[in-house]
Amino acid sequence: MFAVQMQGIVKRFGGLVANDGIDFELKVGEIHALLGENGAGKTTLMRILYGLYTPDEGEILIGGKPVRIHSPRDAIRAGIGMVTQHFTLVPTLTVAENITLGESGSLLDLQQIETKVEALSGRLGIPVKAGTPVGQLSVGEQQRVEILKALARHARVLILDEPTAVLVPQEVQALFEVLDRLRREGISVVFISHKLHEVMTVCDRVTVLRDGRAVGTVEKSQTTPSELARLMVGRETFGVHRQGERPSTGVLLRVEGLNVKSRKGAVGLHHLSFEVQAGEVLGVAGVSGNGQAELGEVLSGMLQPESGRIWVGTQEVTGASPAELTRAGVGRIPEDRHASLVGELSVADNLVLDQLEHFSRHGVLDRNAVRRNAERLIAEYQIKALPETPIRTLSGGNMQKVLLARSLSRNPLVVIASQPTRGLDVGATDYVRGRLLEQRARGAAVLLISEDLDEIFALADRIAVLFEGKLMGILNTREATVEQIGLMMAGTPLKRSSVKEADRG
Repeated sequence: MFAVQMQGIVKRFGGLVANDGIDFELKVGEIHALLGENGAGKTTLMRILYGLYTPDEGEILIGGKPVRIHSPRDAIRAGIGMVTQHFTLVPTLTVAENITLGESGSLLDLQQIETKVEALSGRLGIPVKAGTPVGQLSVGEQQRVEILKALARHARVLILDEPTAVLVPQEVQALFEVLDRLRREGISVVFISHKLHEVMTVCDRVTVLRDGRAVGTVEKSQTTPSELARLMVGRETFGVHRQGERPSTGVLLRVEGLNVKSRKGAVGLHHLSFEVQAGEVLGVAGVSGNGQAELGEVLSGMLQPESGRIWVGTQEVTGASPAELTRAGVGRIPEDRHASLVGELSVADNLVLDQLEHFSRHGVLDRNAVRRNAERLIAEYQIKALPETPIRTLSGGNMQKVLLARSLSRNPLVVIASQPTRGLDVGATDYVRGRLLEQRARGAAVLLISEDLDEIFALADRIAVLFEGKLMGILNTREATVEQIGLMMAGTPLKRSSVKEADRG
């Protein structure tokens, strides 16, 4: 029996077709993965099911009966709940208050509500303390509150949009245990993801979308991660790696004795010194929270150093603003793409945000020049959008392409890439990595700050490791091992004796 049937769903945004005649069926009591590259149409399809978008064509059936869903209120009445990456909780209210927020009727008995919430959480194995303010909870605990909020409204279908993107590994495992309990309760779950290993761990069936169309639905037991990746990207092979060694033609980025305090007041970086050569990728590895964010921000002009010096080529840029760094030849791919783009502005406007002086005459923006620039970069960087498309409607992968286009189209001397593929699917990840290697081949110095060790080993010529804001050492990637890097990430400085021990281990 099907909990949900979506038949012939079409959704257009201007000239773009986000969903092109998609059929999707969700069985009662199954966890069904919706897999695809960023921009494939996954989130759009589920936003239609939840009433955030209205389809241009197609039909939705719930429990075999046709329904019209024009708003989230309609979806909730039909037994559908949705949890996104960006939670809709009020931090100052308690768990129980958040769960009942928006309910109509007479005055609510808070004690009775807390008892009801804790009973529901106990039955479903979703541990929460109903009287705790949400602002005191971890991200994983807040996600459980969002799930409980949907279930308290009698949802029998739960849509989870990239649910593990904001979780640490321990919280991911806890989420999977919750989903298994919900499946046993007969609740149906749509699991939107691009992480193949998670799909293979928790889901029963998988539907793959590509370019707005459904290209196949398979039982998990009858497929493999490589087959799913092939369906996603439309080719047999994927994976981008640096090729060969490039002779250096000089140092393009030099950092000496850098000391930086994080915005929370703790020392973020201690006496950091390193160089990046022309035509080189220097990877910066480390466990999250060990100074990587501060390094990216200070080299992008978003954070001022306490002491130390920074050079781009022969020009000292210590303490320079973002605009000054751009003029000095620094291309910035920031860690948080959402914070670096203005959602309500168009793709065309976002592409020129940091160089408006080049598109203005006598203080007036040349709209024709802005549009021509956008048309050129949209084609060159394969951005699935029109110049006038609001940036907020783009997928994560296409947003990242806008940032790449904005930063790399000026052929910078130095590229600062902070977590450039975080949250991206296989195809978008390949694309971003390929663009970074193009910069290396062009002779730029690339500083790659990433928590993905596979990415570091695939792209970097040398690997620097940070621990508590200190540089543990720098290794040539050809000579490095995962074990060595792991020891350094745990706080063991690079020494000749420790390297030998790591090699023997």
